[in-house]
Amino acid sequence: MKISEVYASRQGEGLLTGTPSVFVRTTGCNLRCDFCDTPFTSWHPEGEQRTVAELVKQVLAFKLTHVVITGGEPMLPSEIVELTEQLKQAAQHITIETAGTVYRPVACDLMSISPKLANSTPSRERGGQWHDRHEQRRLRLDVVQRLIAEYHYQLKFVVAVANDLDEIEGLIDQLPEIDRQRVLLMPEGTELAALNQRASWLRPQAESRGFRFCPRMHIEWFGHTRGT
Repeated sequence: MKISEVYASRQGEGLLTGTPSVFVRTTGCNLRCDFCDTPFTSWHPEGEQRTVAELVKQVLAFKLTHVVITGGEPMLPSEIVELTEQLKQAAQHITIETAGTVYRPVACDLMSISPKLANSTPSRERGGQWHDRHEQRRLRLDVVQRLIAEYHYQLKFVVAVANDLDEIEGLIDQLPEIDRQRVLLMPEGTELAALNQRASWLRPQAESRGFRFCPRMHIEWFGHTRGT
């Protein structure tokens, strides 16, 4: 697998916020989100090839019980199946952070699915051919439905403007089996001031609709810094 970084930190988003975890970040993505906060895994992918055995050994050396496999899009490499199986055999709790466009039969305790809204599509000026590619690929509700049927899940949406909420409601209507308390609305941004401004109106909107508000606590704790 091509890996950009492996590090220990605290989970900053979602139902396990605050949990000490090892993060395994794959590189490579089938999307090009305009607001991507890890461009070194998508727009300008970088990393090195690692074997599953090497990764398992490195993860276990941290002596934590939770591991988060993220990206990029970690469901792209087929080796993720073997990696998750071996980590599960080592008694690790596994979270996978995915856009929900690719299915693989992984071992996973929390499938963290982040379907991409229209706000993620890059402009033609910035994205070039990726404008159309991203728009065509960003939503695979058939994959999302399969993941939520087979795994303990959270559904996490990145919200930039109030109109995004109507789009989210439209998607939820197409996923009638969704538990709204497992739908997390997260403000878009990598700067604390922008996150706080969006949180001021997004938090009450999320709660009034029966969703959860999802802060980006790692930005508050560490700033927008790699390896955190």
